[in-house]
Amino acid sequence: MQNNQINIGFVTISDRASRGEYQDLGGPAMLDWVSQALKGSWQAHSRVIADEQSLIEATLIELADVHGCSLILTTGGTGPAKRDVTPEATAAVCDKILDGFAEQMRAQSLKYVPTAILSRQIAGTRGASLIINLPGKPSAIGECLAAVFPAVPYCIDLIDGAYLETNDEFVKAFRPKHALKIAP
Repeated sequence: MQNNQINIGFVTISDRASRGEYQDLGGPAMLDWVSQALKGSWQAHSRVIADEQSLIEATLIELADVHGCSLILTTGGTGPAKRDVTPEATAAVCDKILDGFAEQMRAQSLKYVPTAILSRQIAGTRGASLIINLPGKPSAIGECLAAVFPAVPYCIDLIDGAYLETNDEFVKAFRPKHALKIAP
């Protein structure tokens, strides 16, 4: 049974932003991109947290299990630095890892910067939630979302999340013909 309430989580993972020493640019970039991509109404659940694995895990669990976010996007903490633990936290709370998302995002980012090979971002599912780790740079967030978002609504359909409709002039979702249906 598909959930009709659309809740989307946005998590910025940054020690400095969580302490107010640095302006969060990633969270607003994710929110703006999704606002352009989706039709209809939805509820945003935004968080700015420190690079602490247990805190990241708890935040992802809260957004998925308590708030019922069908989509949770994270930014930050995906590089090779010692404090970068977002992929580990994501993997720890996911039921399934979806390697194709990470492969496609890195391939897209490599078109712009050779350091994209350092990115360890992943994606996976937790119950009826799809969690996607994105890069920290706002322009890279948009590039990566554009590369993977066509598959996001159908993925969320398959895990019984909310039915997402896209603004086709911005990004067109792909659903197999047998899966097409009228939005609830």
